[in-house]
Amino acid sequence: MHRLLRLALPLVVLLAAAGCGFQLQGSTVLPPVLVSLRVQTADAQTDFAQALERELRRAGVAAADGGAVLRIERDELLERVASVSARNVPREYELTYVVRYSLLLAGQTRIDAEEVSVSRDFSFDETAALAKDRERELLREALARELAGVVLVRLSSVR
Repeated sequence: MHRLLRLALPLVVLLAAAGCGFQLQGSTVLPPVLVSLRVQTADAQTDFAQALERELRRAGVAAADGGAVLRIERDELLERVASVSARNVPREYELTYVVRYSLLLAGQTRIDAEEVSVSRDFSFDETAALAKDRERELLREALARELAGVVLVRLSSVR
């Protein structure tokens, strides 16, 4: 009896987790109407476009000329100086990644143009310029991945 209980307990936990809607992070499930989706963007090589393509593949979406079209209307990284030193040298920057998208399904707009953005600050030290350039690049990629996840979650709500 004790052995049966040890075997059944993990199964009960899995069933309970599935019943409450639990999903592993990064496992966004898209509705069947979006199984084939074409992404329409001016530049497919941006960090966001690349991250979105990876997320869509991970979600099981096949890039195809179907009824669903995700239009990327804006895909832009903005950088501004957040603070300067006493010598008027930039000390801190703010990176903001902005994306505007819409979804057409069978010729009808299902998601009107929505704009999402994420921002992060990072410090700058001219004595470590190469390291800070790499940090900026990694931060840009992280912002793009975060936005791709936001768009995917929004797409998962389409019915």
